Amino acid sequence: MLLLALLLVLAASLLGSWAQRVVLQKFRLYQKVPNLAGLSGAEAARLILRHARMTDIKVERVDGVLQDHYDPRQRVLSLSAPVFDGRHLAALGVAAHEVGHALQQASHYPLLAIRNFSVPSARLGQVIGVPLLLFGSLFQLPFLALFGLALYLGVVLFQLLTLPVELDASRRALVALDQLGFVRTQAEVEGVAAVLNAAALTYVAAALAGLSMLFYYLVLFFGGRRN
Repeated sequence: MLLLALLLVLAASLLGSWAQRVVLQKFRLYQKVPNLAGLSGAEAARLILRHARMTDIKVERVDGVLQDHYDPRQRVLSLSAPVFDGRHLAALGVAAHEVGHALQQASHYPLLAIRNFSVPSARLGQVIGVPLLLFGSLFQLPFLALFGLALYLGVVLFQLLTLPVELDASRRALVALDQLGFVRTQAEVEGVAAVLNAAALTYVAAALAGLSMLFYYLVLFFGGRRN
């Protein structure tokens, strides 16, 4: 059983690495395709926010590639330079996706609130839960291991909640781009969707990785108790 658990963890890890490569490949591919609207990612984001009457949200440039995110507490939309300045399909897709999270917040999307609420427990589970679980299993301290396992459930919950939240943000992105006429042909729609679907793979991989690690820890804990 332990071997099976390790194989599942390895498979999930390989899937995650593959998904990251696919995202980068799709982004680089559609970086080469100018969008017909001639908009940069920052311009598209601000126009979508203006249309939604959310002009209080700041759109800013950050360093790195694919470091784009939305901070719901500070109400800041951070776009990496290739997205902020880029006038290609990849920039449209990524920028609109991050705006999708702001739209979720404005519409009180319940899963977003639950996901954000679970962030502290996920951090606690990763930083404290895993070491406690491993230490307890290694030295046959079942109560300590079980406590660590309970904390790690917060990590898995966060990963499982993240998947539908991200998929919904992508759906909102495609709707907004279509409604405002920022994607003008079927080819543009398909290009933006390809970038967003590739990104979704990373969240699927993360959820599977969390579940596979949970299975591994369960086998480690209960197997250790039998021994």
